[in-house]
Amino acid sequence: MTFDPGSAPVESTQVTVVTDGVAQVYTWEADARIEVRGLGGEVVIEANAAGLRTLADHLLVLAGEGVPDGSHLHLEDSNGLEDGSLGLVLERCDDE
Repeated sequence: MTFDPGSAPVESTQVTVVTDGVAQVYTWEADARIEVRGLGGEVVIEANAAGLRTLADHLLVLAGEGVPDGSHLHLEDSNGLEDGSLGLVLERCDDE
């Protein structure tokens, strides 16, 4: 999935990913702003309300019934995150 480099999606955007025959639909709310940065030994995810709802929805998609182990979503500063953000990978792992 690709967005305009250097910015979060401006309009509501949907991306469908199919893994092992299971469709996962990820939606970015209009005006979502999400920034990921390192601060010492911590990772800070800073987002406006639309960005927080977008991240929550992404996590709910990955937690959905039938979504295969290992399904994941890459977010980068040219792909859903603000300029200068660290990359963020959301991944489902059902192994203990």
